[in-house]
Amino acid sequence: MKFSEAEGEGAETPRQRTASNTAWLYHPMLWPYAAAKFATDACSWWLDHEIATVGYRYQAALPWTTRNEVVLELPSMRLRDFSRGQVGHPALICAPYAQHSALIADLAPGHSIVEALQRGGLDRLYLADWRSASSDMRFLSIDNQLADLNVAIDEIGPPVDLIGLCQGGWLSLIHAARFPEKVRRLVLVGTPVDVSVESELSRAVGWASPSALEAWVNSAGGVVRGDNMLRLWGRAPDIDRDLQGSLSPDISGDKELLDRFSCWDSATLDLPGVYYIQVVNWIFRENRLARGEFSALGREVHLDQVKTPVFLLVGADDEIVPPKQALATASLLGTPALGIEHATAPSTHLGLFIGGKTLATYWPRIAMWLRTEHPVLLSHGAISA
Repeated sequence: MKFSEAEGEGAETPRQRTASNTAWLYHPMLWPYAAAKFATDACSWWLDHEIATVGYRYQAALPWTTRNEVVLELPSMRLRDFSRGQVGHPALICAPYAQHSALIADLAPGHSIVEALQRGGLDRLYLADWRSASSDMRFLSIDNQLADLNVAIDEIGPPVDLIGLCQGGWLSLIHAARFPEKVRRLVLVGTPVDVSVESELSRAVGWASPSALEAWVNSAGGVVRGDNMLRLWGRAPDIDRDLQGSLSPDISGDKELLDRFSCWDSATLDLPGVYYIQVVNWIFRENRLARGEFSALGREVHLDQVKTPVFLLVGADDEIVPPKQALATASLLGTPALGIEHATAPSTHLGLFIGGKTLATYWPRIAMWLRTEHPVLLSHGAISA
């Protein structure tokens, strides 16, 4: 198994994390759980001098699997261009701005969303690569992230096809509601939207009061340290189940893949404190997006304003965004039934993004759906190809 020489960011490798037995909080997209519980019983842990030290937490210098170039630098993200030509509609992968890097979309050969979409015939492909927060980014908000995503879309040339992964999905959905003319189609993969539906997540977030959460974030200088989260809540991952293969460290190719996954898992992102608190409170505690009470860049957005075709990919074994919750998004949209497609993969949450079988079976279907002419509901209700 060979990886390309695509450029990466030079950075220090984070110190090895200390594993705990809190298995149910392992998954890298699960930081709202950790934030809420931690705020109730472990604020004093942040007083540890070594953990409070600023400046060593950066994404590991892993090369990207697929060749690409950074075409735009913005305050909260880098826009990466994986395009092989200028034929077809542009697609932008919106990775989650959570505990781990956007490399989840291009982890390894056979375990790469980018690779799967390219094989499916998508030539114009981009990725939102979110930056690890430095101290001067601590006041960035959801609006800042949304604004940078909007600038990236303008740079590519709208309308684009937005592919939202996990929390990148609700951000993509907000953008589609705020700027409907800029999004042609929308793919939501393992995306939490209405967290009142069959969700442990909203209940777990409810453990912490807003004031406790703010005190917890402020104790770390206004930046949420990803490696501290991982150190507190991490455990040995079920790598074989997430990667969907019988892997052996004695086989050279498997060892390289396992080492690469371990390096990605250990290299965490720091998050702006303001953004973090907004996500925990607005998305996971108050459920504003599903309730129609979310304000984005000065305007209230409602999901029934989204009339673009939508594809929902959910995991049957997704322990973070259960199928019932992921599929409930469809009932909130203004897209007619004929414009909504969905597929349920036999997959865990992480397996939706890095599982070899899911990528080989379900992502080509997504690529075909994006390439095929499809009726789009216009604002006045007419249907057009």
